[in-house]
Amino acid sequence: MKLIHCAPWLLAASLLTACAAIAPTPKRDFDLQAHRGGRALAPENTLAAFDNAMEMGVTTLELDIGLTADGVVVISHDTVLNPEHTRDANGAFLTAKGPAIRALTLAQLQAYDVGRIDPATNYGKQFALQVPRDGERIPTLAALFERVRARGAAQVRFNIETKLDPSRPEETAAPDPMVRALLAEIDKAGMGPRVTVQSFDWRTLALVGQWAPQLQRAYLTTGRTLRDPRWTSGLRLEDFGSVPRLVKAAVGNSPGPVIWSPAFADLTAAQVQEAQALGFQVVPWTVNERADMARLMDWKVDGLITDDPALLRDLMRERRMPLPAPAKP
Repeated sequence: MKLIHCAPWLLAASLLTACAAIAPTPKRDFDLQAHRGGRALAPENTLAAFDNAMEMGVTTLELDIGLTADGVVVISHDTVLNPEHTRDANGAFLTAKGPAIRALTLAQLQAYDVGRIDPATNYGKQFALQVPRDGERIPTLAALFERVRARGAAQVRFNIETKLDPSRPEETAAPDPMVRALLAEIDKAGMGPRVTVQSFDWRTLALVGQWAPQLQRAYLTTGRTLRDPRWTSGLRLEDFGSVPRLVKAAVGNSPGPVIWSPAFADLTAAQVQEAQALGFQVVPWTVNERADMARLMDWKVDGLITDDPALLRDLMRERRMPLPAPAKP
């Protein structure tokens, strides 16, 4: 694969290599992130969900990406077609896990409808208020960038997760081609200053740190991944004493701004303070209950990732916090 063309904002990063410490993340207003576009309200990772989130008013659209067989960056949380929200050309829900995203061309992938969830599944019961949008397809990242541009939503940011699983490497593209393809799409759309790249698989974040070090990166953690160094680029938590210090070791000397995104139930107030003292923002995932949101906000986290951005907006309004502006229809 050819090296991607680097726009001036990418090339400028080479001038920053003398920085030996992590640059403090610029302080922004509280970051309201719509998880998978806000899947409590609209079908996950679809243009319909992202439209809904923008019209409501969020800071950041959180999403996941994979690569198709023909190398197109598409938006999907699952590495294989998920029968809980995927229907075939006849309108029937899949009866078992479908093919891997990586095994299908874009044309083949978009033959499937992901516009509603199966109400008989645990997923369907969890998000019973989700409004169906029949006919929605798994979108390309380029299509989302174009949709946001067409709306004039210049304030909206993107938090893009590279969806890899080092324990199942056959299901996805390898880190190198996935990161190259992602950076190429970001470069083509001119969205670099508005993008965070996040991952549980820190190999991809290391590549971003090498090839586009000024891009913001978010280090996702959960108990399972922290116990398995395949997820943390070979680093072991026990060698560093705390998760924030483990993240700092993974970041190294790369100068770009950093977020730590832990599973919210694993987080403590002391860890929030420690991470922020190291120069990170702390944006936990995925927080859907008002009491949990309130507790984390009391701890001064920098933002929250939620399936229900409407609920979080209500809580922010009650606390007289600045609200993200809605985008025009």
